[in-house]
Amino acid sequence: MQSVRRIHHNGEHNAFTDLCRFRGKLYLTFRSCPDGHMVHPTSAILILSSVDGIQWDEVHRFSVPERDVRDPHFLLFKDRLSVITGTWYTGTSTLPLDQYDLNKHLGYAVWSDDGAVWNGPQMLEGTFGHYVWRAASDGKLAYLCGRRNPRFEITARGEGDNVESVMLASDDGLVWKKHALFQETEGDETAFWIDSQGALTGVARRARNRPAQLLRSQPPYLHWDRVELERGVGGPMIVRWGDHWLVGGRDTSQSSKPVTALDWLDGDRLVRALELPSGGDNSYPGFVELDENNALLSYYSSHEKDGQGRPITAIYLAQLAKE
Repeated sequence: MQSVRRIHHNGEHNAFTDLCRFRGKLYLTFRSCPDGHMVHPTSAILILSSVDGIQWDEVHRFSVPERDVRDPHFLLFKDRLSVITGTWYTGTSTLPLDQYDLNKHLGYAVWSDDGAVWNGPQMLEGTFGHYVWRAASDGKLAYLCGRRNPRFEITARGEGDNVESVMLASDDGLVWKKHALFQETEGDETAFWIDSQGALTGVARRARNRPAQLLRSQPPYLHWDRVELERGVGGPMIVRWGDHWLVGGRDTSQSSKPVTALDWLDGDRLVRALELPSGGDNSYPGFVELDENNALLSYYSSHEKDGQGRPITAIYLAQLAKE
């Protein structure tokens, strides 16, 4: 790691990042909310742009009435850049914990052909009752992880152990349908990476800090191989950097000291590459390869404090270099 710097803090709770390159520029997205981490209709998704990774300018901001927007992720698909977000239904005010209802979840997207003019937000058909998370594409179809209650059962608040993960597919990024059920229980945040031959590698977070799983599948992604990893990975990311796999996310093996960590994937094992300056509420990295040996990584963390000694939750950018 060459450097880490804070690139955004506005006094709000800033979290859940993603990073990409589109038409010669870098793009960063994240959620910002004046009322904090939990489910609030005051939340917004910000999209920033940069030509050099140093100076960042806001190019778009959006929210959805009576919904909490969170976990934005980029989708580069058919020469279009989209930002996809999952949303909890809130009504007009902060949603109490005992009223969280996964069955009311709904995906939304904004999209742009040039990175400057944005369309939406538009409801994603086929995502009602699904908590959508991280997108990938094989060039012909786009894919999302969608967590849902089995048979959309009426259950306790939030997400329980019986949540399943479904791969949703789309040919336009706006209308989605079920493609495969890949996690029957303990479904959670799952990152997909699809290589030029169509082979899929993924990392699946599991409920209650259980060890994450390494997933592999071949087209048409109907059969899945799973290997349990050594630890939990919160807000997982998996990318191919040169000839190596890089896995990022919150290391949940030490609950008293959660950190955003990067690991090389050695076969079916995680080998620690580095731990980023982080603590408390943190993780959800995004990644852009600059060349075979250099890359940028976005993430959020609450390890720093303001002038009054209160923790802040801010967005950070790390410049990575292979040793």
